[in-house]
Amino acid sequence: MVFPLPLPMQRALALAEQAAQAFEVPVGAVIMQGERQIAEAANGMRASGDPTDHAEMRAIRAALDLLGTGRLDGCDLWVTLEPCAMCAGAIAHARVARLYYAAPDPKGGAVEHGPRFFGQPTCHHRPDVYSGMGQERSAALLTDFFRERRD
Repeated sequence: MVFPLPLPMQRALALAEQAAQAFEVPVGAVIMQGERQIAEAANGMRASGDPTDHAEMRAIRAALDLLGTGRLDGCDLWVTLEPCAMCAGAIAHARVARLYYAAPDPKGGAVEHGPRFFGQPTCHHRPDVYSGMGQERSAALLTDFFRERRD
């Protein structure tokens, strides 16, 4: 039996599609506080010229601004690609409760690949991690995006 994707992942994938249309790497992120969406973002590195302008970083900043706090206790982050080391560090420092990501990133990911950030003894906060929801769609977006740039 196939279940529909949860709404936050559906929205993150829509944001990733919008990023691709804007010639950004197609990654989208949504932050939920319970049932309420409090922030969303897509990659913005090309437009801003800022290599730290990843979807996760942008969504975390927006959520922190909205809440007026330095932490996202009890919040969940939904993202279309396994976070890199920079984003994993921000997730830990912001105290995100749960991380949901769609596609693994064997080259740049830092959750189940590379440094496995949350498993390091120096990581003081480890979110619950769930992967794979929307993986096929996210991977296809990324594959198509980079294929078009190579051709």
